[in-house]
Amino acid sequence: MTDQAPDEEPDIPGKPTSASRTTLSHIMTHNDTNLLGTVHGGVIMKLVDDAAGSVAGRHSGGPAVTASMDEMVFLEPVRVGDLVHVKAQVNWTGRTSMEVGVRVLAERWNESTPATQVGSAYLVFAAVDADGKPRRVPTVVPETDRDRRRYQEAQIRRTHRLARRRAIRELREKRAAEGFED
Repeated sequence: MTDQAPDEEPDIPGKPTSASRTTLSHIMTHNDTNLLGTVHGGVIMKLVDDAAGSVAGRHSGGPAVTASMDEMVFLEPVRVGDLVHVKAQVNWTGRTSMEVGVRVLAERWNESTPATQVGSAYLVFAAVDADGKPRRVPTVVPETDRDRRRYQEAQIRRTHRLARRRAIRELREKRAAEGFED
């Protein structure tokens, strides 16, 4: 018999940041270009979502779905012939959700120069069970000072996300009470 109450979930052991960290690399071709001749931002966003989803699934031990993209920053254009590296890790975990931080680097496929950071993003994933219902995730255990900084910054982003969501909901309720239809 267990001391656990029937409605309580068992503790899930935490996982270190390094347990699910990954890098996805892809060479950019003419099929990836936009009308300006550089790589389409949507192609980069898909790679970001793929890498982040892999990390979220690894960390949570099963399926995880993209709940939101908190921020996507494009710093430099990506060109045909660039080898793009998408590096992702879990920065923060809640009960059923995770923030995944992503750095996008690019280097010429045929040169030995260092890769340059060309973008970054923060995505929130929700772990789901076979029925698509939220399920618990292990706590992320930051291992380095950089990991601890990312964890703290993720908490700030979460606080801002929730405050923004609450403020918008309150504004819509107020407008509806005043008879405005949106």
